[in-house]
Amino acid sequence: MSVAAVLVDTGLAHLDRAFEYSIPEELADSVAPGVRVKVRFAGRDLDGFVIELRDVAEHPGRLQPIRRVVSAEPVLTPPVLAAAEQLAQLYAGVTGDVLRLAVPPRHARAERALPVEPPETAPLDIDATDVEAWTRYPAGPALIRRLEAGKSPWASWSAIPAPDPATDWPAALAEAAAATAAGGRGAILLVPDHRDVARLDAALQSLVGKGRHVVLTAEQGPQARYTAFLKVLRGHVPIVIGTRAAAWAPVRGLGLIAWWDDGDDLWDEPRAPYPHIRDVVRTRCEIEGAALVTGGFGRSVPIQSWVETGVVKDVVAGRATVRGAAPRVLVAGDEHERDLDPVVARARIPGLAWRTAKSALEHGPVLIQVPRRGYVPALACQHCRRRAQCRRCGGTLGVAGRSDRLVCRLCHAREDDFRCMQCNGRSVRALVIGARRTAEELGRAFPGVPVHTSGAGTVLASVDGAPSIVIATPGAEPVAEGGYAAALLLDAWALLDRPSIDAGVEAMRRWMGAAALVRGASAGGAVVLCGAPPHGPVPAVEALSRWDAPWLASRDLADRTALALPPSTVMGVVTGDRRAVSAVAEGDLPEETALLGPVLASDDSARLVLRVPARRSGELAAYLSAVRKTALARKADEIPSIRMRVADPTA
Repeated sequence: MSVAAVLVDTGLAHLDRAFEYSIPEELADSVAPGVRVKVRFAGRDLDGFVIELRDVAEHPGRLQPIRRVVSAEPVLTPPVLAAAEQLAQLYAGVTGDVLRLAVPPRHARAERALPVEPPETAPLDIDATDVEAWTRYPAGPALIRRLEAGKSPWASWSAIPAPDPATDWPAALAEAAAATAAGGRGAILLVPDHRDVARLDAALQSLVGKGRHVVLTAEQGPQARYTAFLKVLRGHVPIVIGTRAAAWAPVRGLGLIAWWDDGDDLWDEPRAPYPHIRDVVRTRCEIEGAALVTGGFGRSVPIQSWVETGVVKDVVAGRATVRGAAPRVLVAGDEHERDLDPVVARARIPGLAWRTAKSALEHGPVLIQVPRRGYVPALACQHCRRRAQCRRCGGTLGVAGRSDRLVCRLCHAREDDFRCMQCNGRSVRALVIGARRTAEELGRAFPGVPVHTSGAGTVLASVDGAPSIVIATPGAEPVAEGGYAAALLLDAWALLDRPSIDAGVEAMRRWMGAAALVRGASAGGAVVLCGAPPHGPVPAVEALSRWDAPWLASRDLADRTALALPPSTVMGVVTGDRRAVSAVAEGDLPEETALLGPVLASDDSARLVLRVPARRSGELAAYLSAVRKTALARKADEIPSIRMRVADPTA
């Protein structure tokens, strides 16, 4: 082979293809598909990956030689390359941008330190009929048997709470990975953050012992991350656990990819071309014939669309099992009982919540979820909940320090005689009181009880089972030994009032994440939802009371489909100079494209949204990709620059 096809990292869409280079004789032994090389391109030395070797060049003319081989390690495997190319097409992006997410930077010392040949280990033996965590789900044992037999089921798993570490969700994921490895295949387990990684790591070590898996996260140092990557690549371990970065791990004989809590915003990649983890996983599983399992206490709307279209099968527990495992859910109004102690009323805890917490503290810790950190973010009218505004400048009113005086945050004027501009109300309330202020007030309401806080800056991993109050923001709730005796979910309406299409589903996900840490109803566990909207039924509140996330997701999906919103549709967003954006709107658009815009901004730029049915997502991505390549291939003064992103590409 004298010719190498090299995917050069130019970062330019119109050059997103392989270029041919000759292989110098002295490099013939080290040039192979998947290795990193340096090549000359447009007068510069650029990085690239060899993706194919050829006997003769497909294009006539003299070829530039490869400058050098950066590493003889074939770090880019064919399945990963194929997945990167498909994701780049799906998101109208560049393959090189996806590969930067998939392949970590080289670390020469790690390459030299790790043996090339994997160590010998005893075969992994797991009895698929003896899995504790999956026995609570009727389809659970069958799922494990199929994984051990080398099959590739696709499933959406609605988890139920389990304070016992032997049956909670990390143990279930560990059992699925162990069964896959026992069948001679590899597995990737993905979780949103480092605290979840620690729990999953402990569960996997308990089940299969040390040396069977590696942890791979973007937060690791360069050497640690590359060493973990090489252990997977060279076949030292069959199982990988980690965060978003681990989705691209080049596992040999991949048999399973499972990820936890699809609705978590940490699964959104913040770098171009912004692929969501569910699309990365789905693409890899389709290419490599692997099993796919997505699990969580809540359920996102895109995953519900997969269930209803038959992409994945539902794995749920029976209603009797759910009622025993989930805590009892009580809904408290937003008004405080007049006969409550003034100190308790000041902590804005309804009487039902206060009595539940007081009783629960006799048996263990109590979790209190606060939507925001800090002190008092904003104020609103007590009666109509309109945001409290300054009568002079319209700015937002807040509390001066820790006093009760109202002060405008914009002009700093004092507001001694507040009157609501909408209902003429005379009193105010906090829109949301932060975790720090809540900790102070609850310390007075429950004297003598230890108070812990967990949130941005200081996130607790766990607390012991002694009576205490734990105040946490959503997602930062620590695990309690033996489970919490009760949980109070404060300011429920604040999560429901978020200006987002998925406000209800997201509120449900955050509530369930906290409620799942509470002991089951059969063990006396209770959850009090405080501050739910008082008028009319609220679907998210009903779903929490019934512990039925699929019902809420199905309802939301039906509403979105009727309104032609994702995931039933796909939206491409184009921003840039208004002439360029107008040209995109006037181009040869795919059939059934709906134009939303262009909308002009004050800086002479414009924004355009292109909406198509989900079945035409590939056509929209191809159109946007072609527009980008054309714009880049021409001179800048002929076609202004355009920035594009394909949003919510869910098939």
